[in-house]
Amino acid sequence: MIISLDESRIRTIEQVRAVLDGTRTSDLAPAADRHARYGWIATVLALLSYRQLKRADRGWVRRYLRHLSGFSRAQVTRAIQRWLAFKPLCRTPRRPSNAYARRYAEADLDALAEVEREYGRLSGSATVVVLRRMYQVYCDECFVRLQHLSVSHLYNLRRSVAYQARHTVRTKTRSVRKATAIAVRRAPAPDNRPGFIRIDSVHQGDFRGRWSVYHINAVDCFTQWQVVATVPSLKREHMLPTLRAMLAQFPFQFRGFHSDGGSEYVNYDVAAMLEQERIAFTRSRPRRCNDNALVEAKNGVVVRRQFGYSYVPAERAEQFNAFC
Repeated sequence: MIISLDESRIRTIEQVRAVLDGTRTSDLAPAADRHARYGWIATVLALLSYRQLKRADRGWVRRYLRHLSGFSRAQVTRAIQRWLAFKPLCRTPRRPSNAYARRYAEADLDALAEVEREYGRLSGSATVVVLRRMYQVYCDECFVRLQHLSVSHLYNLRRSVAYQARHTVRTKTRSVRKATAIAVRRAPAPDNRPGFIRIDSVHQGDFRGRWSVYHINAVDCFTQWQVVATVPSLKREHMLPTLRAMLAQFPFQFRGFHSDGGSEYVNYDVAAMLEQERIAFTRSRPRRCNDNALVEAKNGVVVRRQFGYSYVPAERAEQFNAFC
């Protein structure tokens, strides 16, 4: 069915409502020419005296224009605003997708890639200084634009496909097994046998930036035999002799040595000492607080109950160690 509508006879809001009620269930095909539809909108707005209408009546006109023109609500709103401002209704040309001029050309990418091949992949701040000196000190015209390159935009250029085609840094993936070869992440399994100790450090606190002593607490899993020592710091020269002296005080052969992930235990020096004695070295697993729970409980029941929480100067470590 073809419906012919003479818009020149529609001059009142009642007629607009009647048209909308009569064509609400009909699918109307607007004109294909967008310029003709913009001209029709201007004609309807002039015939209905849109400037003198009230707010509610203007809403009916907007619905009428949207229904018959096929434009969206935003398009109709923009067209009405232009008509109210006495501007011609026409289609606004689309802006180009790349509206900004390119500042760094292909030659600049070549110069940047050459610098990073010679100097290596430096940090962004160091690379920017090199680029600035290449022009200001050595007067190289290839860096006339790169001398103003910022650190943030340098990383943008490094991530670009055009630059990666010129200079790409590839390194071999490091083996996780080799990087974390010290100690095995698992809980000790004594199986009702002595010789599996758990060890932990207890810090006595600090005072005005001055560090206190450390108590080293070692407990056997099966016999509950416990040895406590005190060191002024967790450095290698203090930890290794203390650990050897503590191991010598246990009256049985060692089979396992378990600690948390602290670097005072998980290092190559301690691992070499345990390997020399053929003692299995294990450490706690992530999110498994029970792996070292025994010695953690002994820290509070024995060490904290005996020494408290007050600050003790590191110079008193020898006296505390003799007491232990």
